[in-house]
Amino acid sequence: MRPSGIRIGLVLLVGILAASTASILVRLALEAAGTRAVGFSLLMSALRLLFASLVLLPGFRPPRAKQALLPAALAGVFLALHFALWITSLSFTSIAASTALVTTNPIWITLFSWFFLKETPTPLTLLGVGFALAGGFLIALGDGEKGGANPALGNLLALLGAMSVSAYFLLGREAQRRGLSILEYIRLAYPVAALVLLPLPPLFGTPYLGHPPMAYLWILLMALIPQLVGHTSFNWATRYVPPVLVTLVILLEPVGASLLGFLLFGEYPGLRVFLGAGVLLTGVALAVLGERR
Repeated sequence: MRPSGIRIGLVLLVGILAASTASILVRLALEAAGTRAVGFSLLMSALRLLFASLVLLPGFRPPRAKQALLPAALAGVFLALHFALWITSLSFTSIAASTALVTTNPIWITLFSWFFLKETPTPLTLLGVGFALAGGFLIALGDGEKGGANPALGNLLALLGAMSVSAYFLLGREAQRRGLSILEYIRLAYPVAALVLLPLPPLFGTPYLGHPPMAYLWILLMALIPQLVGHTSFNWATRYVPPVLVTLVILLEPVGASLLGFLLFGEYPGLRVFLGAGVLLTGVALAVLGERR
């Protein structure tokens, strides 16, 4: 039976609230650890996915759809790359800029589908791409000294993180088309992503043990709230409403994250960043709407 519209709306609201905490929890973990080293960002990425995978472990059964295993595993690799890039970006740029840039994935999905899958975008979608690129340029210009230790680097990492998660979404769609349920899919993709990331922190001089207990607590909350509650809510909703509507709801994440960043850290990146974020999100919304059939 299809859930009521009110129930679907409430689940999406819970999902966006959960997702909006991701960048805040990253920043809190960085402050608790007293470091913004790349190695610690990789440690947060690895442990977030490891904890989420352990929660999903009970009840695991090997899926029967063997033809879906390869795209699911590749999706996990790109998910690992996404978290490594995006979480590291928060060490160098503002929460507002990072979350605005990392949620441009509909733009990159449109372009990747056009170039690799020969799915021609509509004129409205291309207009949205132009808006989004202009918004990203404004953010890059306006982040300034208030944006973080190295705003240009942080913005680039967030943008690459958006590209990586776009490949993750496309591969995940293919895995589910080949027969995996959503639960089977995330039970494969999350552990693969964790396995990719787990060897990296020691290579960057960051051990897994010896950090303040609060840092581990914030990382655990990353796995439980934005990863499992946020992502699962969005995945559940796509069963009952068009994915384009779910993607539009996800565009509210930078708004919630920026508001939390201002309230908790007093982080005010500047007028041009907010203007750029508005133009960028308008472009993403236009691109998504242009893909509606």
